[in-house]
Amino acid sequence: MMRILAADLPDPGLAAFGQDPWWVVLLKAVLIFVVLVLLTLFNIWFERRVVARMQHRVGPNVHGPFGLLQSLADGVKLALKEDIIPKAADKVVFILAPVIAVVPAFVTWSVIPLGPEVNFFGHRTPLQLTDMPVAVLFMLAIASIGIYGIVLGGWSSGSTYSLLGGLRSSAQMISYEVAMGLALVAVFLYAGSMSTSEIVAAQDRLWFGLILAPSFVIYVISMVGETNRAPFDLPEAEGELVGGFHTEYSSLKFALFFLAEYINLATVSAIATTLFLGGWAAPWGIENVWEGANSGYWPLLWFFGKVFIFIFLFVWLRGSLPRMRYDQFMALGWKILIPVSLAWTVAVATIRVISLEADNGINRTYLVAGIAVLLVLTVGLMFVPERTDDQADAAEAGEEDHDAFAGGFPVPPMPAGGAVRGAAAPLSFSNTPGGRTTVTATAESKENHE
Repeated sequence: MMRILAADLPDPGLAAFGQDPWWVVLLKAVLIFVVLVLLTLFNIWFERRVVARMQHRVGPNVHGPFGLLQSLADGVKLALKEDIIPKAADKVVFILAPVIAVVPAFVTWSVIPLGPEVNFFGHRTPLQLTDMPVAVLFMLAIASIGIYGIVLGGWSSGSTYSLLGGLRSSAQMISYEVAMGLALVAVFLYAGSMSTSEIVAAQDRLWFGLILAPSFVIYVISMVGETNRAPFDLPEAEGELVGGFHTEYSSLKFALFFLAEYINLATVSAIATTLFLGGWAAPWGIENVWEGANSGYWPLLWFFGKVFIFIFLFVWLRGSLPRMRYDQFMALGWKILIPVSLAWTVAVATIRVISLEADNGINRTYLVAGIAVLLVLTVGLMFVPERTDDQADAAEAGEEDHDAFAGGFPVPPMPAGGAVRGAAAPLSFSNTPGGRTTVTATAESKENHE
């Protein structure tokens, strides 16, 4: 059955794709590449200006009008810097890792709809490179390949800091991709398709961000963790990992990692716009006043306007929230987001069955079963029992006392426990003939320790 869009044009569905001549496909791909590069330059400038305004600073304002060319100047600086490869690095993998990270970021945009069918240099074609019945799964699969670039970059650097950053990033993406995938199941159930163009068409009356508000919230939290952005930027935590997985990178290879991060920023924002905010469709009320709001190239304005709302959210979070502890971050994903996603998916499936089923008796059965399963999942998965204070005290009592003077080096006691409480034990210092200073505990300090 054909859908009638707001542009009063019949929606050909997936049949509209795969019919373009080769020069149209090539031109679309080049335009997507150029738009993403320019969007990255703008996003870097935008982030600096917004954070500067939040912190009562000026921000970039020298290079170009309003400092708009600052990002271009930074890119030229990175290109002209010396390219250093550590001696202990695996040279081949070290060079390929940034490429593996940045290529999937571009490929994901091939199935994102930017607008309806338009007249493209005399040829009628959709403002989308291609589409497929499982386009959303394609985006998730391609996006997950980018993690290989980060892991391989950290491993091939020959640095412990870089390796730990790569491992953190892999664990982080795996954890939050589970919650993200479960959040998208509800969209599939309501749209009845995994095609991005058909999901946009299914939101012609009401956006899924309102109908499926819990899925929308879970996806927004997951996409922040997926892109390693603050407050979830644990793979790049300079406090303990210096710079994370890209510590040893410089010049253009570092620029590729930088480019991949900001393109992924725009990618997850575009996916959220497509699946939850109606895609390229105009906001409510505009199409009633302006008949051509959803025709021609105007939908590009609505699409990128919604994308910039999410990008502003990323910047706002970075300028407002401190970085989380790693255990808190993983607990948020596994103990809260995933159980809530499972429970919400069951609830949405139950509601869809009830709405599609005509027999009232069967409706009541499904309703009771769905509510029961929802309660079991919520109570059983969310409220995980934690160790009580009595159990913690018993565990501490069972530990053996630690001898602070074992090995000849006195160790000050911990403030909340240990064999010795109070002031630190006195020490004696002596110089050896070789000019080295030795530190020994006096007899008085040993007696106090005992």
